[in-house]
Amino acid sequence: MNALAQKIAEIIRREGPIRIDRFWNLALFDASAGYYATKNPFGRAGDFVTAPEVSQMFGELIGAWVAAAWAAIGRPRPFRLVEIGPGRGTLMADMLRTLRHAAPACLGAASIHLVETSETLAAVQAETLAPFDMPIRRHRKLAEIGDGPAIIVANELFDAIAIRQFVYDGDGFRERCVGLSEAGKLEFVLCEHQQPNLAALPHPPAAGAVLEISPERDALGVLIAERLARDGGAGLFIDYGHAETAYGDTLQAVHEHAYADPLDRPGSCDITSHVDFSRLGRIFASRGLAASPVCEQGEFLLALGLLERAGVLGGPMDAAGRREIERAVARLAGSGSGEMGALFKVIAVAQTAIPLPPFTRIQPD
Repeated sequence: MNALAQKIAEIIRREGPIRIDRFWNLALFDASAGYYATKNPFGRAGDFVTAPEVSQMFGELIGAWVAAAWAAIGRPRPFRLVEIGPGRGTLMADMLRTLRHAAPACLGAASIHLVETSETLAAVQAETLAPFDMPIRRHRKLAEIGDGPAIIVANELFDAIAIRQFVYDGDGFRERCVGLSEAGKLEFVLCEHQQPNLAALPHPPAAGAVLEISPERDALGVLIAERLARDGGAGLFIDYGHAETAYGDTLQAVHEHAYADPLDRPGSCDITSHVDFSRLGRIFASRGLAASPVCEQGEFLLALGLLERAGVLGGPMDAAGRREIERAVARLAGSGSGEMGALFKVIAVAQTAIPLPPFTRIQPD
């Protein structure tokens, strides 16, 4: 049992079993030992690879989307380009490079803002973005960014925000918590019956059904929606998850690109769960915004011109280089094992629908 596990065990001994969201936040964000507070988990040398790390094409296409969204909302000057949860800064770097070359008017109207809670990652982002030699402001909370129109981008943000789990035992829902075994090890336990705070369940549950909710994700969705409804702008959110609210246990941990026990060595592995995009869309709509249909990442990137961009990049390369580009396309847009195209979903939001994917969807033949 590592030091953070011992700290959590002491809390449980004093207070009894703790909810999963409390365990999650300790494991990921504890100031002295939390995963994101102390580690750089991204890339092949880390624990997982995000889409911007797969290929520059991802960030270039998102940058093109930002430029088109800026035009669609009336070319506000100034506006704030915001990324929440910017990882190593790779996505923002690719977006800025694209805007500088292809949409200088958009970049000239923008002030750049990163929302990052981790000091470790903020230092990495500053190093990644230093070559751009332009003001890039770092904030710990979205609320710290000044008023005005904004285009907000987030890739793999909501999956890092804590959830709660409820298990239906045939009579009602019992919350899944983290307790201690007789041997003193962390284990999942079921606590008292209570009704999850949902307007409606997906359908009547069967015994053993697991329902996941996230008040913290909901709160961030409300904050984003209220900002855009008040000041104008647009948002683009990409994450792995499901398009409709459903039952299922999606809690998982990843360490060195392999699945791990979420309770084993907290602070040393990433913890995630699938995002409920349907619920997120309802939150946006409840604040008077237009929320796009939810679409798969593959469909979205192909509609933005992934294949065309791959052709441009691969044209001057040798056969090995073109094969690498082809592998990146498959990883980003494919639906096979280990590919992101179907697993990851996309939703966009604006004050009114804008003529861009995923508001406009290209249906397969």
